[in-house]
Amino acid sequence: MGRTYTTEELAQTLELHRKWLTDEEGGVRADLSEADLIRANLSGANLSWANLSGANLSWANLSWADLSEANLSGANLIRANLSWADLSRADLSEADLSEANLSEANLSGADLPYVPLIPDLDAEILKRVESCPTALDMRQWHTCETTHCRAGWAITLAGESGKVLESIYGPSVAGALLYARAYPDLPVPNFVDSNEAALEDIRSRAAMAQV
Repeated sequence: MGRTYTTEELAQTLELHRKWLTDEEGGVRADLSEADLIRANLSGANLSWANLSGANLSWANLSWADLSEANLSGANLIRANLSWADLSRADLSEADLSEANLSEANLSGADLPYVPLIPDLDAEILKRVESCPTALDMRQWHTCETTHCRAGWAITLAGESGKVLESIYGPSVAGALLYARAYPDLPVPNFVDSNEAALEDIRSRAAMAQV
């Protein structure tokens, strides 16, 4: 088992890391590799460039955290809250993202598991929703073969590869990874939006493909 941190020790580590990032005297890059940070509250923390390889961050709150360029290789992120987190260019190779919350996360340039590219993903979803308004149901991942939520549609359009991703990571993460691949410069959509809000964003991204 990795090292555990008290709230005070973790706060001190973050402060020394802040100083390291800003080139202040006494700064030390955060090395939390293999640390036991299960359920840790790191919401809004600046862990850019930190070493979190192999850390247990299951159930941790990392919402709004800056994890850009961080080393999260092999980290346990099962059910971690990564909503609105900046994971740009982070190393997530071999990290376990099962059932993590990646809503609105920035995954641009991150080292992610392989996922297929669905060209013009939201344009493809929009075609199906416009031909059948009940095809989009944000309350359920998959209601039936022709009705899905936004993430569910991404998984469905990815075919067998989508099904494999869903079986490994769960529908939310599978959908997030497919969206990160399709729109590398945009944040992951909010998969708990209302039908109306989701459809508005789908139309917006679909319009981008026509420019």
